[in-house]
Amino acid sequence: MSDKKTSVIGSLVYKIRNLTDTNLLLAITIIVFFLMYIGAVVFQGGGFLKPQAFLDILNNNAALIILSCGLSLVMITGGIDISVGGVTALISMCCAVYLDKMGGNVFLSLIIALAIGLAFGLFQGFLVAYLDIQPFIVTLAGMFFARGLTTIVNTEPFNVANEAFNKIKMTRVIVPGLGSLNRRGVYIDAYVEIGVVVALLVVVLMFCLLRWTKLGRSFYAVGGNYQSAMMLGINVKRTKFISHVLCGLLAGIGGYVYFLHVGSGSVANAMGAEMDAIASSIIGGTMLTGGVGNIIGTLFGVMSLGTIQNIVSSAGLDEAWWTGITRAAMLCLFLLVQSVVIARKKKSVSG
Repeated sequence: MSDKKTSVIGSLVYKIRNLTDTNLLLAITIIVFFLMYIGAVVFQGGGFLKPQAFLDILNNNAALIILSCGLSLVMITGGIDISVGGVTALISMCCAVYLDKMGGNVFLSLIIALAIGLAFGLFQGFLVAYLDIQPFIVTLAGMFFARGLTTIVNTEPFNVANEAFNKIKMTRVIVPGLGSLNRRGVYIDAYVEIGVVVALLVVVLMFCLLRWTKLGRSFYAVGGNYQSAMMLGINVKRTKFISHVLCGLLAGIGGYVYFLHVGSGSVANAMGAEMDAIASSIIGGTMLTGGVGNIIGTLFGVMSLGTIQNIVSSAGLDEAWWTGITRAAMLCLFLLVQSVVIARKKKSVSG
């Protein structure tokens, strides 16, 4: 019996040692998320026991999931994009002004959002890939430019009164079998917003892109070692360019999903969203050094940040800095894990 137990443990250790860096970080992210959520249920119970509490994490972070997917693509190639928060604010303000003050229609407002995101992706991607300017500098300028344009479009915050838009905004997708009884004994259906459906579709598409396409493999190759990628015949500049274009396009989609969620235009919209997206990608197992990352991990990274915020709020720590402190602690933890994985990788290479 003891020999059998030792054999099982030995087999498990062997499998863990032979996991790729991407899969190892993904496994750690998923385990930490579930342990965190189970701990919240055990120690705080209440709302965490209701399925709607879990779904609300998705509802509140649908836009962040999409933005984080774009960041993950860029970071896998070894780059960065800190303009996505500013682009999101610009999109929400432009769409709000177009719908509310110019009598526009919802379809054209979506086109405006995609065009803005794509324009930023194309321009920044060209500067990074073909002019070889540091992505941090380029996208920092993009963030300032987007925030500045937002104030030029309109300075006063306001809610959109467009009837067609608000009808879409208030649309709910019922999730069967997950409802619960309220205090009066009335059954309330569990639901997700339309933005959640869009976000999950984006996750699936980006996962398939990275997992089963030549372009996805090129992203990993360029991020892992761009010189080796060039020797393999990969067009490094074009690959980096495409990653920024896709990130910009996803910023356009994420910006509109954010707009659907808040239903307003404001200069303060999506403040700090770029940092949350970067943190979510890192927690999800995407390395800042490039070459390692997984979109499913990014999804769980966003969910982890959302869960932390809910735990802090339910504990009665409503001050904003408590959420920041806990997020910072979690980010430091995963950066430490990444450093261990990098050391493991170097050891295996030298061995």
